[in-house]
Order: sequence, then C-alpha cells, then structure tokens
Amino acid sequence: MTRQEKHNVIQDLTAQLSDNSTIYLADISGLNATTTSDLRRACFKANLKLAVVKNTLLAKAMEASDKDFGELPDVLKGNTSIILSETGNAPAKLIKAFRKKSDRPLLKGAYIMESIYIGDNQLDALVDIKSKEELIGDIVALLQSPAKNVISGLKSGGGKLAGILKTLSEK
Repeated sequence: MTRQEKHNVIQDLTAQLSDNSTIYLADISGLNATTTSDLRRACFKANLKLAVVKNTLLAKAMEASDKDFGELPDVLKGNTSIILSETGNAPAKLIKAFRKKSDRPLLKGAYIMESIYIGDNQLDALVDIKSKEELIGDIVALLQSPAKNVISGLKSGGGKLAGILKTLSEK
C-alpha cells in the first residue's frame, strides 16, 4: 500500500468515525469464510457496516478525528473489525445472537455517544442500552398512564353512579 493510499484510507476512516455516534471494535479472527460471510450478511440485514481495518490506520484516524476515544486506541491489537451503526445496541445484539453459533466475534471496545466501553465483559451492558425509539416509546407510555387512569376512573365512577340511580329509581 502506497503512502497516498494509506492517507486516503485514513481520511475515509476519519470521516466514518466523525459521521457515526456508535462505533464497535470487534475481533473476528478465527472465523472461517462461511461464518464470516454469514456475519457480513447479518450485519447487512441489521443495517450495520462491518469492515476489517488495519490497526495503525484506525489509530491514526482516531487521532485525526474530533472525538475523544479515550482508551479505545489501546485495544487495537491483533485482528480488528469496525462495526458502525445508527443505534447504540444493535451491534451488541447482533454479536450476542451470533455467538450462540460461534465463539466469535469478541468485543474489543465500543464508542457510543461519547461513552467508552472496553472489553468483552461489557457486551451485556451494551445489549441493555435502549435506542432512541425505545426511550421515546417509554416516555410516551409514562405520559399516557396518568391520563388513562383518570379516564378509567371517570368511566367506572359514571357506571357506578348510573347503577345507583337506576337502583334508586326502581325502588
């Protein structure tokens, strides 16, 4: 790879890092061609971008980026794949589901909206992160709950009142 090609790759990686708020680093070494192909297909279906990158080029792209990746460049050893997503928990869910069939990919680290997670032991915490849509749904449900209680109280009270008036009128 020439110096100019490396420079272009670093620029592309820097742009991808700047454009995405959810970045996962994983180790997919040891997967055979069929399993790797299955992983790539699963990523495509889940609207995730998976790419194998050179550690040195990714480290330089992280330095050039305007984001603070903290300790994330320290995990760039061995085979590294980068997974880019729009939702924070989608790659973690995919990795966890894929590991039911295989022992890989291993999570090296993740950068999610300025939060940094290091190590494969963080996978369960990342799966539990709620997406923006899930949070909005929870808030809407919480906001609707008091109104539903008032309406059901009024309906049941009206039914009781009508029952009492009917009973009194019959007597």
